Amino acid sequence: MKPSHQSSDDEQRPPEDGLQPALGEPEEMEATAASQAEVEGAPSQAGQAVESEQGSEDLDLKEGELQAEVKRLSAMAEEYLDGWQRARADFSNYKKRIEREQQDTYRRAAGDILTRYLTIVDDLERALKDRPTDGDGAQWAEGIELIYRKLHTFLEAEGVEPIEALGQPFDPNLHEAISHEESDEFEAGHVTEVLQQGYKMGETVLRPALVRVAR
Repeated sequence: MKPSHQSSDDEQRPPEDGLQPALGEPEEMEATAASQAEVEGAPSQAGQAVESEQGSEDLDLKEGELQAEVKRLSAMAEEYLDGWQRARADFSNYKKRIEREQQDTYRRAAGDILTRYLTIVDDLERALKDRPTDGDGAQWAEGIELIYRKLHTFLEAEGVEPIEALGQPFDPNLHEAISHEESDEFEAGHVTEVLQQGYKMGETVLRPALVRVAR
């Protein structure tokens, strides 16, 4: 009957420590794995943060470089524009100066030529001063007067005009005094007689008027 008692004792004896099952082991393993994952992921997240900061710094640096380049190019553009405007103004002034010089050269050349015609005008005026009034002389005087008028028309077309002198205040820029004389008709310093008609072309005096002046 001993075997039966032994069997019963075996059933009631608690299991040895080495064979005891590990209760709660799956939860502990999951917690351990999670903590390891956190530890392993921490360096990766830190690296990403560092890379993000570096990328932001690189963008700021590039933006600053772009702004500096824009300022440099803007300054160059303003400098080129200013230089172009000065060159354009200089060219405009040069063009105007050349035009004035050409006009002055033309007036001087034309004045020199036209001045030679003035002596012809003087001769015609003297011829018509005592013109005959009848006979063949009258017809001859009409022909001379026709030539005189045509010559005056030509001079007027070129801008030549007589200088007013008789009764005018003496102007050394326009008149050349031959003598001074007493006069009851004109005030002192005024022209009393024109001995030779003066002419001008614009502001240029081709020939001053020869006059007598009251004193």
